[in-house]
This record gives sequence, C-alpha cells and structure tokens, in this order.
Amino acid sequence: MTLTEERRQKSPVRRLTRPDPASRPRGGQRFLLLGLVLASAYSLFPVWWLLVAATKDRTGLYQSNGLWFSGMHLWANLRQLFTYEHGIFLRWTANSFLYAGVGSLGGTLIALATGYGLARFDFPGHGAVFACVVGSFLVPIALLTLPLYLLFSKIGLVDTPWAMLIPCLINPFSVYLAKVYTESTVPYEILEAARIDGAGELRIFLTIVLRMMTTGGATVFLLAFVNTWNAFFLPLTVLRGEENWTLNLGLYNWSGKRLESGVDLTSLVLTGALLSIVPMAVMMVGMRRYWRTGVTLGALK
Repeated sequence: MTLTEERRQKSPVRRLTRPDPASRPRGGQRFLLLGLVLASAYSLFPVWWLLVAATKDRTGLYQSNGLWFSGMHLWANLRQLFTYEHGIFLRWTANSFLYAGVGSLGGTLIALATGYGLARFDFPGHGAVFACVVGSFLVPIALLTLPLYLLFSKIGLVDTPWAMLIPCLINPFSVYLAKVYTESTVPYEILEAARIDGAGELRIFLTIVLRMMTTGGATVFLLAFVNTWNAFFLPLTVLRGEENWTLNLGLYNWSGKRLESGVDLTSLVLTGALLSIVPMAVMMVGMRRYWRTGVTLGALK
C-alpha cells in the first residue's frame, strides 16, 4: 500500500451539505432590501408628484398639499390640453413619435449593420474605424448641436423634420453596442455555413443576423427612442415653427408664457408631462419579452 492510499484511508470523508437558510445571516439581506426600497421610492416620487399635480386645478396647485389630491380635475385638464390652440399638443405628440420612432428605427438598422460589419469582417483600417466610433460617442451631443445647425442652415434643412431625423440615424454608441452583441451572439460557423450554401452577404444579414440580434436590436432601439423622445437642446436649436416642435419643446414654451404674457398654463404643462411618460412605460413593457427571450436563449446555449 502506498503512502497516498494510507492518507486517503486515514483522512475522514467530508460531505458538502446544503446550509440551512434559517442559519444564514440576514443583516446583509435586510440592508440590501432597504436600499432597494429607498431607490424605488426615490425613482417613483417624481412620478407620484406629477400624477397628483395633474389632477389639480390652478388653485389646488398653489394652495394645497403637493403630495396629495385636492379635487379631481384631471378630465378637465385633459380636455383643455387637447383643445388649447386648436389641439397643437396632438401635433407635438405626433412630431415626437415621428422623430423618435422613424429616426430610432432607421438608426437601429444602420447601427446593427455597422456593428455586424465591424465585428465579423476584417478590412484595412478596421482598428482606426472602431477607434473613431468609440471616440465619437464620447463627445457630448451638445457640442455637436451648433455645427449641425450651421450645416443644416447651409443646405436648407433648418425647421424641417430632416433636421431631427438625420442626427437620429447616426448614433456611435448604438454601433458600439451592436458590435459587442454581435461578437457574443453571431458565431462564425453559421455565417460560413450560409456562405457555403450560396447565400449572399445581404441575405445573410437580413435573414440570419437580424433574427439572432433581436434582443440587442430591441435594446438599441429603446435607448435611441428614449434619447430622441427626451431630446431638448437639438430641437430647440434646429426647429423654429410651432408645427414642427417636439412635445418637450412645446411644453417648455407653455411654461414660459407665464413670464412673457402672464398666462398661467402650469396645469396644462403638468398634464402634458404626465402624458409624455406614457410612451416610455409602454415601450418598456413591450420590449420586455425580447429581453426575456434573449436571456432564455443564452441560458440554453
């Protein structure tokens, strides 16, 4: 019998037992739960205040408790909101959906195609192109607004929908996300098999790559949609006429009328701000199934 066998016989066998959940320290769990509750309350507090304020009239806004209801005037505020200045609020809402929806959809397709090209194709200057992409999304959009205005003014695109749509089509950060997701989701073997079967590069991208990048595309689209929907400085610079304004820009103009003309539209501004967050909530709920599908596929792999 060797020395190793003797040690194995003398050493007792240790079995791994599952610890009892009741014996685990719960101090850390309680602290984590408290932190989550505080973070949730901090996030929901502005929404609660906005919901309460949208149900008040002008008197209730200034003379009642800001965190509780004082009469239900929500329907009256909505009726006045949709009829004020011949329903210009609905026009602003449609403009916001146009800029955020069409611009984000086109920007998502361009970002996915560009990210796929950077991740799965090798060409001269590949590293320089990727470095430019990374460096460009580090530049704040506010610094690009004035050059965009000067460029659009020379080609006659100021105060047109194209002044908002064209910047939405190009988003370097979306390209970076698409590249990272392509590297982890689209394997080389599937692309080579499709090429052996005779599929062209465009067909491979449209029928194979896009389907495999559904989760990443949903993420890129949602981030671009939220960014465009909440944009303020760019539309303030490139849009002049009220008929082309976004929802945020129109509400900002209403809030300033109290100082300019003495007309207090605070109730309409708060009601419009409450309605402006509804598309964001709908987008989050609608896109949730794509993320869940992507996580499930990753677990199966």
